[in-house]
Amino acid sequence: MSLKAYLSSRVPEAAPGDRLLPVAWHLGWAAFALLALIGFLLLPASLLILGALIAVAVPGALAVLLLSRDEGPMRPVLLWVWSLCAAVAVSLTGGIAGPAAAWCALPTLAAVVLNERRLVSLGAAQSVGVALLATFISLSDAVKMPDEQESFWLSTFAVLSVVCGLGIALLPALRQRVERAAGSEEARTRLLSLLTEQPSLILGFDDTGKAIAAYGEAPAGLDVNTLLHVGLIAAVHTPERPGVEAALEAAFASGRADIGFTPHGALDHYVHLGLRRGADGHVYGILFDDSLRHAREDELANARAEAEANSAGKTQFLASMSHELRTPLNAVIGFSDIMRQELFGPMPDKYAEYSQLIWESGQHVLDMINDVLDMSKIEARRYDLALEEFDIREPVSAALRLMRGQAHDKRVDIRSRLPAGPLEITADKRAVKQIALNLLSNAIKFTPRGGAVTLDLRQEGDEALLVISDTGVGIAPDDLGRLGQPYEQAGASDQKSMGTGLGLSIVKAMAALHKGAMSLVSTLGEGTTVSVRLPLRQGFPVAEIGQSQSSAQTTAPSDALSLSASQIFADMPLDFTRHDGPGDFVIRPPKS
Repeated sequence: MSLKAYLSSRVPEAAPGDRLLPVAWHLGWAAFALLALIGFLLLPASLLILGALIAVAVPGALAVLLLSRDEGPMRPVLLWVWSLCAAVAVSLTGGIAGPAAAWCALPTLAAVVLNERRLVSLGAAQSVGVALLATFISLSDAVKMPDEQESFWLSTFAVLSVVCGLGIALLPALRQRVERAAGSEEARTRLLSLLTEQPSLILGFDDTGKAIAAYGEAPAGLDVNTLLHVGLIAAVHTPERPGVEAALEAAFASGRADIGFTPHGALDHYVHLGLRRGADGHVYGILFDDSLRHAREDELANARAEAEANSAGKTQFLASMSHELRTPLNAVIGFSDIMRQELFGPMPDKYAEYSQLIWESGQHVLDMINDVLDMSKIEARRYDLALEEFDIREPVSAALRLMRGQAHDKRVDIRSRLPAGPLEITADKRAVKQIALNLLSNAIKFTPRGGAVTLDLRQEGDEALLVISDTGVGIAPDDLGRLGQPYEQAGASDQKSMGTGLGLSIVKAMAALHKGAMSLVSTLGEGTTVSVRLPLRQGFPVAEIGQSQSSAQTTAPSDALSLSASQIFADMPLDFTRHDGPGDFVIRPPKS
């Protein structure tokens, strides 16, 4: 605390009744002075001595004013009255050499009674001033000294009044100090009980890793004797000691570190240690049993590894089966196409109808197989983008041409708005065409006869925006959150039978591979609008998700990009009290 703050601060009052103590002391002082005055009248004494007694009684009587107004400058004014009256009394009795020289300390005594630090300093300065004035009076012989009898009784009264007054004045301060000490001891006991009974072990370490303070419950399996007498490192399982040493060094250097380890003598347990550097330069830590959480993390890691292995096996199976199915399916589609076009001669109408149905069904199955194959490649992180610079209108127009026949057969009107000039983009042309095809196919598929599908392609900033909207059946709000995930479909069962639930998920995944995004807005019964944003320029190297960060940083730049489906579908959803020093050890065994 600064000197200015010390002088301006006021000692807190312990209780409301303590405010009456200064008044009671002053009234007692005034009564004591009046009794002495009566005694000296019977002596009899000179008028100077009687005047001195009256002077020292005046401040005591004036203290009754504190009962009505104990605020502002009232107490400093009362202290100045004390100083003036003490100067008068000492001067009337012969100065510093007179019998009442002890009254030079009355301003300081009154300041102690008023119980304010700034007043104590002021009272001490006033006492010094009174003493200097009394010295001047004695040296100048301005006042006659009392006779021996008067001097004896007056000096006795002066010394007795100062000693008794000081003793009584110090009693409240001593009582407050005792109460504060008792309160501090009680608070320390509560804090120690709290630290001891809490379920962790709080430790203080020196720079060698040796414990210098410990409170609380020792984790099960931890060798406390080794920890306290040898050090933390010795209590750690040998293969894990370098990691704990590094954590301690990091805590001293950077201020914090966290690590888990297996105790040396209990390999079936696992404890966690959180370290923080204190303001005193020591490192403090909290050590607790973390065996249950660690076991659960191991179980989750094993379950995740097993699930990933199963998923990889499923993906590999789907990819291989898709390839095996495409070979005979291409033959079915090819021969049925020859038959429906009657390239080798006419056929009966019934056979022509059957060949048309065979060809359409084959195309439908081929589309589904292609979707499954693409999704399998994305999930297996084997889908590589062949980046090139081209006019994005080309693949979008090609998709429009392919889908116009299907729209015409279903009596759905397709409208398109493309930029008048070239819109150059760096992307995978086949992926862009696949995005447009999937969105147009979905829009036509779920738009009833007489409806309309609108395709809008334009540039917004440094992105190409492809918006496809329809006047179809729309999507319920509860289904919007699921769409975009693999094999998720919306609507009734007859609508779900029209596809595999991979169209939107492939669009979303391919947009994410290009560092773009897909958003979906729909109103049930009114239609759906799907927007895909693709950056016009791709400035990224190959990034194989699942590798460590260090290995990803050392991968050579390339024009291909591979991402895991789990990251695409997870990360890119559709847009909607203080201990003074160490050295105490209060450790209890773990509770069952």
